[in-house]
Amino acid sequence: MHINPHTPVDLHNWRKTKIMPKWGYSITDLSPEKTAKVSGRDLRVSLKHAKEVCRTIKGMKLEEAQNLLRQVISKKKAIPFRRYKKKAGHRRGLQKAYAGRYPIKAAKRILQVLEGAEANAEFKGLDTERLRIIHAAATPSRKLKDYIPRAFGRMTPYFDTLTHVELVLEQIEAT
Repeated sequence: MHINPHTPVDLHNWRKTKIMPKWGYSITDLSPEKTAKVSGRDLRVSLKHAKEVCRTIKGMKLEEAQNLLRQVISKKKAIPFRRYKKKAGHRRGLQKAYAGRYPIKAAKRILQVLEGAEANAEFKGLDTERLRIIHAAATPSRKLKDYIPRAFGRMTPYFDTLTHVELVLEQIEAT
């Protein structure tokens, strides 16, 4: 970094002056008065598990989704797996699919993101009792590259895909 000796520069706070990235959302045209959105970036969870969890909680009320995720973490209720169901066993109590799993790690992280969305909604002044999840999406993020050492001086590449999770809550009309 070239510093001009005649210009005063605060070297302790130069990182704070950098422009932070603006994350785009895959859903647009939202009413800011009725919606609260949140995104969890670069989560170390399985993309397939996160997609199935997001598909399950989309359309649920906030309390209902939080209770479901807590039951998944305690292995009381299974998440129906509709797409990524190879070698997945049958689970009791599933209506939408015959196969299901207990994606505990993904459920924990998505529950944390959901609690962040609830905090955003409270900050905006929305009623948390009437919030519904209108958008839940999991998309692949960057890949972490690593190597596994093997015999005879060889190595095998190992890629770990991180996951982005987006949630949007909307306040529904009182009935």
